[in-house]
Amino acid sequence: MDLEVDLLIVGAGPTGLFAAYYAGFRDLSVALVDALPEAGGQITAMYPEKMIFDVAGFPAVRGRELVDGLVRQADQWKPAYLLGRQARTLSTVDDRLHVGLADGAVVKARAVLITAGMGEFTPRPLPAGDGWLGRGVVHFVPALAAHTGQHVVVVGGGDSAFDWALALAPIAASVTVVHRRATFRAHPPTVRQVRDLGVPIITDAEVLELRGDPELAEVELGLKGGGRKVLPAQAVVAALGFTADLGPIESWGLELDHRAVLVDTTMRTARDRVYAAGDVAQYPGKVKLIATGFGEAATAVNNIAVLLDPGAHLFPGHSSNAG
Repeated sequence: MDLEVDLLIVGAGPTGLFAAYYAGFRDLSVALVDALPEAGGQITAMYPEKMIFDVAGFPAVRGRELVDGLVRQADQWKPAYLLGRQARTLSTVDDRLHVGLADGAVVKARAVLITAGMGEFTPRPLPAGDGWLGRGVVHFVPALAAHTGQHVVVVGGGDSAFDWALALAPIAASVTVVHRRATFRAHPPTVRQVRDLGVPIITDAEVLELRGDPELAEVELGLKGGGRKVLPAQAVVAALGFTADLGPIESWGLELDHRAVLVDTTMRTARDRVYAAGDVAQYPGKVKLIATGFGEAATAVNNIAVLLDPGAHLFPGHSSNAG
């Protein structure tokens, strides 16, 4: 079924959800479309149980709790959610932007705000884990409790690997971090926290084989110099990063820079009535933080409000004065 709104937000992650709230505050009708089946974007899909430390006002907030709060905030204005539905095409028909969805539906909007984060992401596979996905190998940990009492091997040397180690250490029977190099991409303070917890970190090592029938029971490592080591494991978290691309958005006639959409100071893209905010948006000096995305969402929505109603004020007043 087709839908007509003032603003279509493409991407229902934190930036998109805050934009939906702010658009409602500006009295715009809103719909959010996202290929993922749940709101929250990368947080919901990849690290709902991890603590986030760079959101203003929260010394630390669990990913799932942040998303829940953003959804409640946006729901004050009753936006339409089109989840599990990929936005594929963008065309201009008369005075409307028509966004075609993968299921054949069309959303007609007066403006579009792209908040697609890093776009569509695919986890990098663990070479030795072929055939083990769902039988012990995971890329993300949607629910920490699923690994209570298990022996867990975390493979990787980036922030995600060490964050998972920190989160799992209090509940797992054991956690071991395995990395193929002696140096890490993770923030040094996080690495120190993992070491201080007594979590073994095996470097210059790679996973050679996973064994168990039918479920995973142990992992064999190849060590520098030719040695081998076997670890008990009911779960392997393959935190090896991911590849990402913008998918169909790349064909929408926008100016791109390394899988990001170039915008001006109003968050406007090269295409009329199309704006971008959050990690997908790029400009000189950009810092990719959730907090940055929130500010960009407000900037974009306020400028869109004036675009759609030239008599409106760019600055609407503080939301604390509303009501």
